[in-house]
Amino acid sequence: MNQLNNGFTIERFIIEQQKKYPQARGILSSVLYDIAFAAKVISREVNKAGLVDILGYLGSRNIQGEEVKKLDVFAQNCIINAMAHTGRLAAMISEETEGIIEIPEGYDVGPYILFFDPLDGSSNIDVNVSIGTIFAIFKKQNFDGKRANIKDCLQPGRNIVAAGYVIYGSSTMLVYSTGQGVHGFTLDPSIGEFLLSHENIKIPPKCKYYSVNEAYYNLWPEPIKELINSLKPKSEGEKGKSSLRYIGSLVADFHRNLLEGGIFLYPPSKKNPQGKLRLMYEAIPLAFIAKQAGGYATNGIQDILSIHPTNLHQRTPLYIGNKEEVIKIEQILRKFKNEFFIKD
Repeated sequence: MNQLNNGFTIERFIIEQQKKYPQARGILSSVLYDIAFAAKVISREVNKAGLVDILGYLGSRNIQGEEVKKLDVFAQNCIINAMAHTGRLAAMISEETEGIIEIPEGYDVGPYILFFDPLDGSSNIDVNVSIGTIFAIFKKQNFDGKRANIKDCLQPGRNIVAAGYVIYGSSTMLVYSTGQGVHGFTLDPSIGEFLLSHENIKIPPKCKYYSVNEAYYNLWPEPIKELINSLKPKSEGEKGKSSLRYIGSLVADFHRNLLEGGIFLYPPSKKNPQGKLRLMYEAIPLAFIAKQAGGYATNGIQDILSIHPTNLHQRTPLYIGNKEEVIKIEQILRKFKNEFFIKD
């Protein structure tokens, strides 16, 4: 559904959604506005990155041990500056930092907790490939007006109140859900507004694509190899079950599969037996979006949204996309219990 020309802005859409809940105070709506604002600023910098001194590495590493790029830092600071002083959050947690980002002293504390990956796929920045921002919003349980601690933040995905992502590509698009369907908004740079372009997104029933980094094929357990091989043509002239499409930017791969139909796989390996993707910043937010769009996400033995996290930077295997295909994968993997799989 394309309504780019009728002026249906993200602000108007959120207000219309809020009207369905008479008890709503509008705080969550405001958090979503703040994220949309930060996305506009990040989009502006991403689009002109090659023209200013914002490409390349800083020479430092983040908590994950990865080299930090200049645009990573800009995106992180942009989100913090847009969110920290509003009185709507009890805490922020970023994929780039070790612990909780505290709400500054002297500012009000709100009922929500924000997890975010400021710039997913940042290794692709310098080569002009789509990158993105991922976020998840939780509500502080038994809100008491105080800043959130680690225990407050470590909630399972089923407690999410809103989640989404922004993809910075040929256009900038914000996709989010508050548990009432998945909706997409495309940024019109001429007016500086996100306009409704994709309403009530559903993953198509046909699994058109599969996305996986086959460079790690030899490191995967045999069941994973067999799964991947089953998707490929068996002889010349035969068409495979699904076509391989892999960008290497989680947001971009997930976005394509959400709109076109497909599955994304990041299995465990001998090097990373507990998986590599971050549970709180990547897997849980996208699992929430997938479920709202009729899809499913698993770590191989259980629903991603049912996992109780034990630390802020917990990692996980991830299989996400078309529900029928992901359930098949889960049913197969649950039969295998060895050192390369998450244990029950």
